[in-house]
Amino acid sequence: MDRTLPKLIEMSVALQTMDQQSTECELIERAVSLLSQQVWCWGRDILRPEGNWLLEIGFDRIEPPAEREGSSSVYSLELPPGRCVVLRGFGVFYGDRESGGVFLPRYEFRPKYTTHATLRCPPWSRADLPKLSSPKDSQQTACVSLTLDLIDWIRNYEVTIVERLGIDYRRSTLLEWDDGKRSIVPAEETASAWRMLGEAIGEDFRALMPRCRAPESTS
Repeated sequence: MDRTLPKLIEMSVALQTMDQQSTECELIERAVSLLSQQVWCWGRDILRPEGNWLLEIGFDRIEPPAEREGSSSVYSLELPPGRCVVLRGFGVFYGDRESGGVFLPRYEFRPKYTTHATLRCPPWSRADLPKLSSPKDSQQTACVSLTLDLIDWIRNYEVTIVERLGIDYRRSTLLEWDDGKRSIVPAEETASAWRMLGEAIGEDFRALMPRCRAPESTS
């Protein structure tokens, strides 16, 4: 037997592993950029000159108490049946009474799971969130389902924006976000970008837990 064969097999496996990790890193970086841009867009939708869009579509605005002076308002939306979305500048929480809850950090995009479907108090900071962790094997199905449901909700949100406010509106919200350094997803491609991200995650949920760092914040 050729003694070089085991070494060649070992090298081939190592290269495949490197390629897979590189692909996972690219996916997580794309997801982080997309979510960060989306959070910016929600902020602009709140400040829309014609009126706060989030309030118009049913979100509740929770003003910070005196002891949280300096914090921005929390926006929460109840969805049937027994679901909710909570938007913050540092990420998004999505809960379902049947499955628990998931939090997507803005600059990591690594789903953090909790058995709690609702938040006991408004998340003025990450410290206010319930205990969150990477899903255990027994929790992965629930975490995948929650993550994909949240992504689909965001996709639908962007579809509605274009249908009701027009593509020019979404283009205008991205003008200040484009500083020449950030990776920008054009307004015309935002909804489809979320759809494709959901499809990629559905094929391999482990891709959301890569062995690489997410890009640092540029905001």
